Amino acid sequence: MLPVIPYNRAAAVAYAHRWAFGRNPKYYDYEEIGGDCTNFASQCLYAGTGIMNFTPTFGWYYIDPNNKAPAWTGVEYFRNFLVRPDISPGPFAEEVTLGELQPGDFIQFNFKGETFSHTPIIVKIGTPARPENTLLAAHSYDADFRPLSTYFYQSIRYLHILGAYKPE
Repeated sequence: MLPVIPYNRAAAVAYAHRWAFGRNPKYYDYEEIGGDCTNFASQCLYAGTGIMNFTPTFGWYYIDPNNKAPAWTGVEYFRNFLVRPDISPGPFAEEVTLGELQPGDFIQFNFKGETFSHTPIIVKIGTPARPENTLLAAHSYDADFRPLSTYFYQSIRYLHILGAYKPE
């Protein structure tokens, strides 16, 4: 069993605020080739865990623009990596309801009724949680403190980060 480290939500949210309207030069900007939202979400998540999973194809890592896991930049792959059933290095999550989310968690949108295509990070959430007091940061529709209630979508899912498995 791999040891679990806590998720540093404050670090993930601070990273989101720092780079919501900019681009960290350490990472490629995928905006012009499909969007940068999940790349940005992955960067925020990495800021809060510091652990990547270098498993080819099914891991979650970024080395350079051409050497990264599909889960680093792909909406569906990101979700599938996070809720994977097997224990392996890297962050992990569960799908929850809006009321179970915290800052540093992620929301995914399906805008056209086909596939999920956008991954913002929650930067602030009120009590009780409601769409108008759940505030998001994102790339590809760059935003910071954008209310969830301003998005129009077909379906939505919520990913609550539980921690990260530390490699042995």
